[in-house]
Amino acid sequence: MKKIQETMFKDMQDKSIFEQARAYAFEYADQVDTMRVYPTEESIQNLSALQENMPTESCDAEHVLNLLQKYAAPATVAQTAGRYFGFVNGGVIPAAVAAKWMTDMWDQCGGLYLTSPVNAVLESICEQWLKELFGLPEDTVAGFVTGTSMANLCALAAARYRLLKNVGWDVNAQGLNGAPQLKLIAHEHTHASIVKTLAMLGFGKENIHWVPSDEAGRIQVDAVPELDQQSVLILQAGNVNSGAFDPFTELCERAESAGAWVHVDGAFGLWAGASEELKYLTEGIHKATSWAVDGHKTLNTPYDCGIVLCRDHKAMITALQAHGDYLIYSDKRDPLLYTPEMSKRARAIELWATMKFLGRRGIDDMVTGFHALSKYIAQQLKKAGFRILNDVVFNQVLVACDDAEQTQKTLQYIQQSGTCWCGGSNWHGEPVIRISICSWATTADDVDQTVEAFIRARTQFKYDQTHE
Repeated sequence: MKKIQETMFKDMQDKSIFEQARAYAFEYADQVDTMRVYPTEESIQNLSALQENMPTESCDAEHVLNLLQKYAAPATVAQTAGRYFGFVNGGVIPAAVAAKWMTDMWDQCGGLYLTSPVNAVLESICEQWLKELFGLPEDTVAGFVTGTSMANLCALAAARYRLLKNVGWDVNAQGLNGAPQLKLIAHEHTHASIVKTLAMLGFGKENIHWVPSDEAGRIQVDAVPELDQQSVLILQAGNVNSGAFDPFTELCERAESAGAWVHVDGAFGLWAGASEELKYLTEGIHKATSWAVDGHKTLNTPYDCGIVLCRDHKAMITALQAHGDYLIYSDKRDPLLYTPEMSKRARAIELWATMKFLGRRGIDDMVTGFHALSKYIAQQLKKAGFRILNDVVFNQVLVACDDAEQTQKTLQYIQQSGTCWCGGSNWHGEPVIRISICSWATTADDVDQTVEAFIRARTQFKYDQTHE
């Protein structure tokens, strides 16, 4: 113990490994705009150099960092640059990265006020700012989790507790065996994380009442069944393919009259409410009961940063109960009451840093800018002869070529090019190329380079077809 302890004290005191890490990080930042967006197969294969039996002896910290620089850095996906359009993975605000670097040294355990007063206070501040940005009711409370998948789980656990409690069943004490049946209502374009969450909570996928969606991927209001006090209606702010938003006002009012619970999955789309130009998309959303949203998508915080918001404070903290003789609660905010984790990263610090740096106007400009660039890339691709299959209402663009084979092969060539990276999906039975613009680093020049990459990929496909 003494030998390794002496080594670590030395590392903390002379700071050389932190200087080394900083140098490597700056080198990465300097080249990320020009590196391949997706790593080469060779770079991925080179990761095998890190595969070994568990070492018996310790080694120098410098050696650890050298290995990461040599083998790991080249195998990263350049999603912090301007031409990653695959999944809805946001960029990262420099001020937030700097805050994360600094606070990583603090290494706060954010579960209790007593383990990290700073995290508890900043969670309270972020909670208030988020309510103001999204126009949510003042009695809304927030929990800070890993991402929207976990935020959905928290909200739907709260819904399960409240609706069963309303009919005389305490799910915490009595469990689900023999519990009254709840009606889970979602539409066919509901995100996969919702289906996963409902299965994890014991509802069962086969018990979901599926409602058809319209051509844009919005729930069909007239097809929603009658709601009652045992109903959970799940709506969506931002279809993961088309970007479309469900009509919230009418459905939330129906749910409120019936005593039903409305949950909104707003992973990336809830941020439209922070844009003066786009907030019409979230009209009526304040009438829901709970919401889930990510910071590391549209807001561009570092990973990971998810937020659950809920109007039913008691249902949330009861569903996510935490008891233990050793736990010392305060008369302040104790964050673990609002999340499944007992020990949790103090992720509210970089969320606060992001919102503080940007301010309301900066968030508005960034979110609105994503929409403008999405409209621009759709226009340029359409001019180049590609088909745009969705109405670009937010930041999602669905692209197709003349036929399915051409679309799939074009996407393959785009991904292999290294110029940009887009994902694939299926839209109304047709394979599509899905573009998600959600990084502050994306510029009009990045869009132009991407359009050129699309054209080159399609040309390559046609060339291959004629030379088979």
